[in-house]
Amino acid sequence: MSRKLVAYFSASGVTAKVAETLSEAIGADLYEIEPEVPYTKADLDWTDKQSRSTIEMNDPASRPAIAGKRDNMDDYDTVFVGFPIWWYVAPHIINTFLESYDLTGKTIIPFATSGGSGMGKSNEKLMPSCTGAKLIEGKVFNHNTSHEELTAWVDGLHI
Repeated sequence: MSRKLVAYFSASGVTAKVAETLSEAIGADLYEIEPEVPYTKADLDWTDKQSRSTIEMNDPASRPAIAGKRDNMDDYDTVFVGFPIWWYVAPHIINTFLESYDLTGKTIIPFATSGGSGMGKSNEKLMPSCTGAKLIEGKVFNHNTSHEELTAWVDGLHI
């Protein structure tokens, strides 16, 4: 049996809720990807062209620093990576997280939360950060997704 990790970044708590439910549903360990400098409400104002999130998302090379690393990443075969959709892709802090580890031989499965958009180009933008890993197409969930829905999704992946 492979060991699974649910790693997630949550700016407002919505992705955290889905990640916790997924972790419980599939019996996976849970890890929060925390920014070194926490995001404020002003940082997350996507309507402000000078907000931190807007500046980061407008720079494809942006890699916001994370507060720490999972010390036993080698123990996991499958890593579910959760995030809110920002500008139709994963926030760049997800690239920071993925690029912090040797992912060779691992299966990476993104999942996201969104107020209305799909995964957009998330996989395309995450692929370069998943060197040596198998990146599976991700899926968007809403804040009240059930254990049963998440279990059915994972079972359908045939991992």
